[in-house]
Amino acid sequence: MAADLVERLYSAPPDGFVAARSEAVVAARAAGDEATARQIAKLRKPTVAAWLVNLLAIRRPDLVADLAGLAAELRAAQRELRGPQLRELSAQRRGTVAALVAEARALGAAADPRLAAGKLPLAEVEATFQAALADVEVAEQVRSGRLVRAASYAGFGEVPRPQLRLVAGGPELSLPEPPPRRAGPAAPGEGTGAAGERGGGTGTAGEGTGAAGKDGGAAGRRGGAARAEKEAARRASAEQAALARRAAAERAAVRRTLAREFTAARTEQRRAEAELERATAAVRDGAAALAEAETAVAEAERRRAGAEQEVSRRKLTRKSAERAAAAARRRTGEVQAAVEALDAE
Repeated sequence: MAADLVERLYSAPPDGFVAARSEAVVAARAAGDEATARQIAKLRKPTVAAWLVNLLAIRRPDLVADLAGLAAELRAAQRELRGPQLRELSAQRRGTVAALVAEARALGAAADPRLAAGKLPLAEVEATFQAALADVEVAEQVRSGRLVRAASYAGFGEVPRPQLRLVAGGPELSLPEPPPRRAGPAAPGEGTGAAGERGGGTGTAGEGTGAAGKDGGAAGRRGGAARAEKEAARRASAEQAALARRAAAERAAVRRTLAREFTAARTEQRRAEAELERATAAVRDGAAALAEAETAVAEAERRRAGAEQEVSRRKLTRKSAERAAAAARRRTGEVQAAVEALDAE
């Protein structure tokens, strides 16, 4: 199968590929070359993105060769971990790929103005060139000019930013335990036994004096018991009053302690809330500054990409001019030699 036939098929717009292939099959069979006819029939129709890449490879093989050379330099720098050269080559890669995409677009617009009027799949074309820089096999397919579909390479990516969360906390407020309750006073009847005994002792003194002595002893015992009960009631009332005063004093002390701790807690709360407001304002200002910086970086990246693309385009123009100058010099030498030979005759 002739190489010029394959180039003609894959450099023609995809809309006419099937018809052109059928005509080539018919022509090969008419010439009696059935093997070539079968080979032509196996050729597959390329997508629009693959056609643009094929068109560049066929019309401008020198540019595709430059792409292959850059890919080799990138792989060598990655193997040897040469950081500065890698950064320089990465910048050159962006400019070269942008220039190749622009050239492919220009060639496609010239080959089929109808496609140029629509939206060309330039993102797929760029992905194919990026894949050719990373994969030797893809690079060979690009150089062959027989791509059927666009290629892609997923070997590059970004590490995700951790998400941070602010956790706020504070000390717990400890309250003093209430004082233990004290035991209550004894029953009013307690301790009257001794008094009774003392009262009863008066009766023993009157024993043997007769009926009058017995009556007087009983009255004395009753009077002693009443006095003992009154004394016990007085002591119980005094103890209860002392306990009430002590409990009131303890409650007042606890109340003062709680009031001091509450005041300190409110002061700490206001200080923490003020610090939170300042931190929130700082985060808001930092986010605004970050957004401005990201906008500036994006604008700088856009300008740098445009400059790199322009430099690469000018390099391509210079190479073309160098080749044209070399050809002109050769032609000048040939003409001069012919003139000198003619003069010599």
